[in-house]
Amino acid sequence: MSGFLRRILPREKSFFQMFNQQAENVEAGAIAMVEMLEHFDDAAARADKVEDFEHLGDTITHNILRKLNQTFVTPFDREDIHELASKIDDVIDLVDAAATRMVTYRVKELRPGVLDLATTVRLASTQIVAAVRLLDKGDHILDHCIEINRLENLADRQCRDLIVTLFDQEKDPVEIIKWKEIIETLEFATDKCEDVANVIETVTLKNA
Repeated sequence: MSGFLRRILPREKSFFQMFNQQAENVEAGAIAMVEMLEHFDDAAARADKVEDFEHLGDTITHNILRKLNQTFVTPFDREDIHELASKIDDVIDLVDAAATRMVTYRVKELRPGVLDLATTVRLASTQIVAAVRLLDKGDHILDHCIEINRLENLADRQCRDLIVTLFDQEKDPVEIIKWKEIIETLEFATDKCEDVANVIETVTLKNA
């Protein structure tokens, strides 16, 4: 569709509301994961709560993609809407994956520093919410993308330090395998937050 037609035809605004809902669900899931680690004696029940947010995220993502198929004029490029919905959904998938692994692997005690890494994931999810809320405005949206990138770099360093300490301190190879996967899954969640930021930057620059 030409840029002229895109400007004069009415555009479906409900996408912004659905993206807000999707981002807020990711943040809620990340908060639930942090609470799970803060109250690790009740990990299984709290992991179920994280999983509930993951299921809700799947529903919201499906609704966005269904709306995309039904909408003639979209607020920004169709491929970017699809990409943004998919990348946001990836974040909650990985948050749930980390929480689930801790229960599945019968983790008994939380390693020092893992809560800090999970908190970084939560902070990045909060920045996603802030950026998504500005999608239809554009003002200062890139500031939140920059902060997501900073948090992803922080998570990289936290992940490296945790793995170094893991190999230095842990003698049981099974425990090493368990924790290495959990730590890397948490860090991978921040990689996906950065992917979200990259899509938002693309949308912002295209529509500046």
